[in-house]
Amino acid sequence: MGMQLQGKVAFVTGAGQGIGASVAKAYAREGAKVAVIDLTLDSAAHVAKEIADAGGEAMAVACDVSDRSQVEMAAEQVKAAWGRIDILVNNAGITRTAMLNKMTIEQWQQVIGVHLTGAFNCLQAVVGGMIERKYGRIIYVTSAAGVLGTIGQINYSAAKAGILGMTKSTAKELARSNITANAIAPGAATPMTEVIRTDERFKEKYLDRIPLGRWAEPEEIAPVFIFFASDASAYVTGQILAADGGMTIH
Repeated sequence: MGMQLQGKVAFVTGAGQGIGASVAKAYAREGAKVAVIDLTLDSAAHVAKEIADAGGEAMAVACDVSDRSQVEMAAEQVKAAWGRIDILVNNAGITRTAMLNKMTIEQWQQVIGVHLTGAFNCLQAVVGGMIERKYGRIIYVTSAAGVLGTIGQINYSAAKAGILGMTKSTAKELARSNITANAIAPGAATPMTEVIRTDERFKEKYLDRIPLGRWAEPEEIAPVFIFFASDASAYVTGQILAADGGMTIH
């Protein structure tokens, strides 16, 4: 059992399934105490129980990241239990798919609210303590959609592109406090991308764009998150790492 995150406290959003769940479990295996944050308590509790059953330490917290007061309460709950938050993974996300001329303002705002405002809410909830302690690891999750654009998800692409700017600004502002901020653009390994991976209309076309020629497994993405949370990346900040099978090579 590796222990690259021994004694650290991690706050992982969208951790009830998919990549977030894999990251939460991987962090626990590396010795971190993990706050499993998800919109539904059942999903979060399921992952927290899996971590505990494997000998790790976790707590489940229900939280809608787009709701400022819920985020502040979640962060307070974690700090009350474990004293601080060392690692923030801004992974929570939703999709509301529609062509741009048909997209409702609600569909636009919901996606921006979770991805972009949600990431900002979580950042502000944890960053004060990180600055005080002169230590922190902030990890954003972006997407090929934010780099290349996409069809039928202008809201998601805009949010994920915004995350790139947030990552770089966070890194520049917080470097003096010994806090790093990086972003990961994972390949299609999530329940959110199920349609692309299973619908015959999209499957072939999409796979053709991945040089490695196959879908990612969430477990393959998790080591990149460990790297950015650990001391191995102490001199790396403001970077975007695409773990996407080569899809965004440019």
